[in-house]
Amino acid sequence: MPAAAHQRKALLHRTWALFAFFFLPGLVMASWATRTPAIRDTLSVSTAGMGIVLFGLSIGSMSGILCSGWLVKRFGTHAIIRSGMTLMVTGMLAMGAALSFSSPLMFAIGLAILGMGLGSAEVAMNVEGAIVEGLMKKTVLPKMHGFYSLGTLAGAALGMSLTAINFAAFGHLLLIGLLVIAPIALAIRAIPHGVGKDNAANRAANPSEPHPPFYKDLQLLLIGTIVLAMAFAEGSANDWLPLLMVDGHGFSPTSGSLIYVGFTLGMTVGRFTGGWFIDRYSRVAVVRACALMGILGIGLIIFVDNPVVAGISVMLWGLGTSLGFPLTISAAGDTGPDPATRVSVVAASGYVAFLVGPPLLGFLGEHYGLRSAMLVVLALMTIAGLVARAVAKPPPLVQTVNECESTGEGYEH
Repeated sequence: MPAAAHQRKALLHRTWALFAFFFLPGLVMASWATRTPAIRDTLSVSTAGMGIVLFGLSIGSMSGILCSGWLVKRFGTHAIIRSGMTLMVTGMLAMGAALSFSSPLMFAIGLAILGMGLGSAEVAMNVEGAIVEGLMKKTVLPKMHGFYSLGTLAGAALGMSLTAINFAAFGHLLLIGLLVIAPIALAIRAIPHGVGKDNAANRAANPSEPHPPFYKDLQLLLIGTIVLAMAFAEGSANDWLPLLMVDGHGFSPTSGSLIYVGFTLGMTVGRFTGGWFIDRYSRVAVVRACALMGILGIGLIIFVDNPVVAGISVMLWGLGTSLGFPLTISAAGDTGPDPATRVSVVAASGYVAFLVGPPLLGFLGEHYGLRSAMLVVLALMTIAGLVARAVAKPPPLVQTVNECESTGEGYEH
């Protein structure tokens, strides 16, 4: 086989491996999330106690995210994706075992292991995705994140089906943990070794002046602001949208839950079609368009009390936030040196906003109502639109240099 054809085939396998690595965490997360009522009953904890148990996921996720940049530079993306996915499987199996023993502590530890694996693998996967984009010369990160959304839909559908037939929750978690082992083992073979790794050989081959720390990089901080705003908007919908529809617009509990489907549909459509718009128009134009759709959707929900308008608005909300994470990850990876660190900084900003920010809206909602609390989300989306220029692609010369670095020969200029 000619070398060029072999390289194209390897790149195709690498791309589909990343699709799998985004799909599987979505499947795993949705699988256990759909069983939280049964998990709470099995562990014999109150709702507040369940909140404490679930805090293990936040601790593990943030630990993995905060360490991931250093880990990728030390060991490379292949090793961190492999170890992260291993931790994900280990955590899922530990959670299943915890349910069989009815142990809240063991379940929280399993969640922490799961979160640590996903948090560390997430950054390595996004670094790989940014590299593949450079090699393919087209936008694919949004589609990769779309596979995560597909995974959550598949996991939710499976979870609801197994719940309907009264399949034991511990058996469900153990089954999913075992099922994902084979695809992980197959997909990891397509991820090349050494990519993202910072070592003496790479530094000698790519001598450079020391680059400033990330907190002095204004463009990176503005990219972080965009992902913070859009991840906050996404997390706010995940945490509060059904309740917002019930308390703020008078929907029934069933209708309030069903309206969330409109949001997830908007997210999925945006991620699978966003790459075409980014390549055709530009990242800046797409960020501005997403911010405008998000502002319109959230604004209509806040200020217009109409069920039909609310139903349309949640789709705009989903479309508006759909590309925030993949687009800013792509921008972080190709707008400066040391992509692994830059991606980890942006990913950490997004995860902090997604996991920690939305619960704080509960305090505002308690005093002013959830519709008024969403003014914070509206303001952040407005800021994201104003600083959209930060995601602009670098000039062709810089882009060419970054693509050469992305082959694994070193990240420093």
